Amino acid sequence: MIEVSHLTRLYGARAAVKDLSFTVEDGQICGLLGPNGAGKSTIMNILTGYLAPSGGMVTVCGHPLPEEAEAAKACVGYLPETPPLYPEMTVEEYLRFAAALKGVRRARRAGEAVRAARRTGLEDVMPRLIRNLSKGYRQRVGIAQALLGSPQLIILDEPTAGLDPAQVIEVRRLIRELGRSHTVILSSHILSEVQAVCTQVLILSQGRLAAGGSLEELTAGGRSLEELFLELTGGGRQAGEGDAT
Repeated sequence: MIEVSHLTRLYGARAAVKDLSFTVEDGQICGLLGPNGAGKSTIMNILTGYLAPSGGMVTVCGHPLPEEAEAAKACVGYLPETPPLYPEMTVEEYLRFAAALKGVRRARRAGEAVRAARRTGLEDVMPRLIRNLSKGYRQRVGIAQALLGSPQLIILDEPTAGLDPAQVIEVRRLIRELGRSHTVILSSHILSEVQAVCTQVLILSQGRLAAGGSLEELTAGGRSLEELFLELTGGGRQAGEGDAT
């Protein structure tokens, strides 16, 4: 599904990602875990085809990047940390609009919107204005737009940021359900989030892969994920990385 080999991304003279290699197989829920500035956002922008690598090789759903960026984008659904919502639209209007932006044929847009709403628990709020929804429901709308077009890969950036505990539980349950039929990349700096939903974990530190594997592999020997994370990252913001998370 995803193959990354010796990936490097430069911003001027500064390397946000340095010689990074990893693989995510079909059907995995993979957590990108790291402090602010570790390179998570840069990696997601490269995987979604919106940012070209400075070096190395990246393949998404069999499509090399950036050579086949448009084909790769068609295989990916993306939820940014701040969902790109239009509060003056109803949920149904927005999902149809998002389907059009994704190139879904006009005759299929209504059906795509209904299917995405059904999978994310939005059927009862389809006629409501987005501005009148709770933050939890707005997050569900963001996830629903990522599902339009039936992408093989779903990328979620901090999907529970700002939600109350009950909403967090519901969104995590939804992510686990998505993992049954999609490959999921989940970017987070919240350890409990990754432990709750992910089958694979990549720990980033200063643009490099500090550790990777299943939760069982990473916590073998009785060491907690928190202890490993603090040991590998220092537990704080990565020096010199600015906001390129």
